[in-house]
Amino acid sequence: MVKKICKNAHGVKVKRCCASCEHKCIEKDGTRVCAQMMIKVEQRFKCKQWLMSDGLKNAGKGGGEVRLKGTTEVIIK
Repeated sequence: MVKKICKNAHGVKVKRCCASCEHKCIEKDGTRVCAQMMIKVEQRFKCKQWLMSDGLKNAGKGGGEVRLKGTTEVIIK
Protein backbone atom coordinates (compact mmCIF):
# COMPACT_ATOMS: atom_id res chain seq x y z
CA MET A 1 0.00 0.00 0.00
CA VAL A 2 1.29 3.46 -0.93
CA LYS A 3 1.44 6.01 1.91
CA LYS A 4 -0.99 8.89 1.43
CA ILE A 5 1.23 11.51 3.07
CA CYS A 6 5.01 11.90 3.12
CA LYS A 7 7.45 14.60 4.22
CA ASN A 8 10.00 16.44 2.11
CA ALA A 9 13.60 17.08 3.23
CA HIS A 10 12.47 20.18 5.17
CA GLY A 11 9.72 18.42 7.14
CA VAL A 12 6.73 19.69 5.15
CA LYS A 13 3.90 17.15 4.78
CA VAL A 14 2.92 16.43 1.16
CA LYS A 15 -0.08 14.39 -0.02
CA ARG A 16 0.85 11.71 -2.55
CA CYS A 17 -1.56 12.45 -5.41
CA CYS A 18 -1.50 13.78 -8.95
CA ALA A 19 -1.69 17.38 -7.73
CA SER A 20 1.74 17.07 -6.06
CA CYS A 21 3.41 14.89 -8.73
CA GLU A 22 6.33 15.86 -10.95
CA HIS A 23 4.73 14.04 -13.91
CA LYS A 24 1.50 16.07 -14.02
CA CYS A 25 0.72 18.27 -16.99
CA ILE A 26 -2.29 20.57 -17.24
CA GLU A 27 -3.73 21.15 -20.69
CA LYS A 28 -5.11 24.51 -21.90
CA ASP A 29 -8.67 23.36 -21.27
CA GLY A 30 -7.78 22.48 -17.64
CA THR A 31 -7.64 18.71 -17.96
CA ARG A 32 -4.87 16.99 -16.05
CA VAL A 33 -2.63 14.50 -17.90
CA CYS A 34 -0.04 12.15 -16.43
CA ALA A 35 3.06 12.62 -18.60
CA GLN A 36 4.43 9.27 -17.37
CA MET A 37 1.41 7.16 -18.38
CA MET A 38 -0.09 9.55 -21.00
CA ILE A 39 -3.65 9.31 -19.61
CA LYS A 40 -6.16 11.87 -18.37
CA VAL A 41 -6.44 11.74 -14.58
CA GLU A 42 -8.31 13.39 -11.72
CA GLN A 43 -6.64 15.70 -9.18
CA ARG A 44 -6.51 13.09 -6.41
CA PHE A 45 -5.43 10.20 -8.67
CA LYS A 46 -2.71 8.08 -7.04
CA CYS A 47 -0.27 5.80 -8.81
CA LYS A 48 2.94 3.90 -8.02
CA GLN A 49 4.97 6.16 -10.35
CA TRP A 50 4.37 9.27 -8.19
CA LEU A 51 7.37 11.57 -7.80
CA MET A 52 7.36 14.73 -5.66
CA SER A 53 7.41 17.92 -7.75
CA ASP A 54 10.45 20.20 -7.57
CA GLY A 55 8.42 23.01 -6.02
CA LEU A 56 7.29 20.79 -3.16
CA LYS A 57 10.80 19.41 -2.65
CA ASN A 58 11.88 22.98 -1.81
CA ALA A 59 8.83 23.88 0.32
CA GLY A 60 9.92 24.94 3.81
CA LYS A 61 13.48 25.65 2.72
CA GLY A 62 13.19 29.34 3.53
CA GLY A 63 15.08 32.22 1.99
CA GLY A 64 12.16 33.32 -0.15
CA GLU A 65 10.85 36.86 -0.27
CA VAL A 66 7.61 38.63 -1.03
CA ARG A 67 7.70 41.57 -3.41
CA LEU A 68 4.96 44.13 -3.85
CA LYS A 69 4.36 45.22 -7.41
CA GLY A 70 3.73 48.92 -7.94
CA THR A 71 2.88 49.67 -4.31
CA THR A 72 5.47 51.78 -2.56
CA GLU A 73 3.34 53.48 0.11
CA VAL A 74 0.48 52.42 2.36
CA ILE A 75 -1.82 55.11 3.77
CA ILE A 76 -4.18 54.27 6.61
CA LYS A 77 -6.73 56.91 7.60
